[in-house]
Amino acid sequence: MRPPITFTGNLLDRADAVRSDPARLAALWARGGRLLQMEGLEPSLASGALVWSEVAAPVGEAVFLGLDGAGIGHFAPVPSADQASTAPASFNLWQALNGMDGGEIAIYGAARALVGWHARHRFCARCGAATVPAKGGWQRDCEACGAQHFPRTDPVVIMSVEHKGRLLLGRQPRFPPHRYSALAGFIEPGESIEEAVAREIYEEAGVKVRDVRYVASQPWPFPSSLMIAAHAFADDPALTIDYSELEDARWFNREEVVEAMTARDRGEDGVAFSAPSRTAVAWHLLANWLEN
Repeated sequence: MRPPITFTGNLLDRADAVRSDPARLAALWARGGRLLQMEGLEPSLASGALVWSEVAAPVGEAVFLGLDGAGIGHFAPVPSADQASTAPASFNLWQALNGMDGGEIAIYGAARALVGWHARHRFCARCGAATVPAKGGWQRDCEACGAQHFPRTDPVVIMSVEHKGRLLLGRQPRFPPHRYSALAGFIEPGESIEEAVAREIYEEAGVKVRDVRYVASQPWPFPSSLMIAAHAFADDPALTIDYSELEDARWFNREEVVEAMTARDRGEDGVAFSAPSRTAVAWHLLANWLEN
């Protein structure tokens, strides 16, 4: 059975009505709110689990993550701006996440994206004045000009491309050696998902595609994206690689993809290429292609 997509499955009730009610938020703290222990944007862990402390009042800036099944409020602290890195997750963090419960990973992912946004957006984009948290941390208000600012999620398309039983994959210089994955790129203003898929594939690999279909999505808190996975078909396999974006791109046949995915399951590298990690929605794209 295919594993759940990493960073999905958050079991906390986001409780929008509570966010808008300062009295209810204060009551949640007084009842013994649970504050997620973090070092900047990194989670504190004990025996592979998130660490929470019971706090009766906010300590500095904190955002409301939601309610558990018992109605207990869960919160996360906002780090200072110099601790809100937008760099990819470290190897050590991934190692830690791989040993965690999926629901806890989802809670951490939401917390990381939200508190990171607060740390990086302390000033109004309209007038430059300092902003203050509102609505339980799901908004920042500018008291100088009245502007309201909301956490942003940047949509990214990530796509597998098929031509006569082969799959197009590429690699970036920052990838581990031998790693190939699905091509990806940000959706630009005024674009549909389908248009973004077609544009990115053509820009990076010189391949025109058709029949784009949605496969799955994944929240990605590095720093705050939504990966929208899609599959498309190409009629002409000729490649024109943009080497400012990719180090390489190739077509792989089904046998090569099967071998790479099987090797990944054993924690090994494939012969033709090294498959994406199970934590990435790209792994699910490859698994979906093999199943269809």
